[in-house]
Amino acid sequence: MNRRTTRTTTLIAAIALTGGLALTGCSSDSSDGSEGSDGKPELKVSGAFMPQPVMDMAGGFLTIKNDSTTADKLTSVTSPISDDVQIHETKNQKMQQVKSFDIPANGELKLERGGSHIMFMGLKTKPKQGEKVSIELHFEKADPIKVDLPVEAATHNPKQH
Repeated sequence: MNRRTTRTTTLIAAIALTGGLALTGCSSDSSDGSEGSDGKPELKVSGAFMPQPVMDMAGGFLTIKNDSTTADKLTSVTSPISDDVQIHETKNQKMQQVKSFDIPANGELKLERGGSHIMFMGLKTKPKQGEKVSIELHFEKADPIKVDLPVEAATHNPKQH
């Protein structure tokens, strides 16, 4: 990093600390990444959805974007709809539970049909299309993020649109 970039980064961090501002995306040069004022990665969730379940289990899909220079891991997911929410990967067309998913610095984690995803086992209720299911994503470094998954048609697949 050159001196100007270092000074700019220091100034931005000082403003965030003193003003309590979340400057994510506000700087014209965000290529050097941004962490929160506490040094934790700043993560954003998009494209979240759950296909309407047809059995007592369901999948959940979303993208977690990490615009910071600090990598993180998705370690678990909790939801009032199930006491057993797991994170799965698909390898060689077989689904298997994993302990965590990496979220690279300045990268993203895509949980999508046919790949890595969230599995809700033993649903307490079966949500219908148009409803929302609340979840909380837990990370190794970042604070938990609450997300509402819109329930879509059982066949919904954003890749096909």
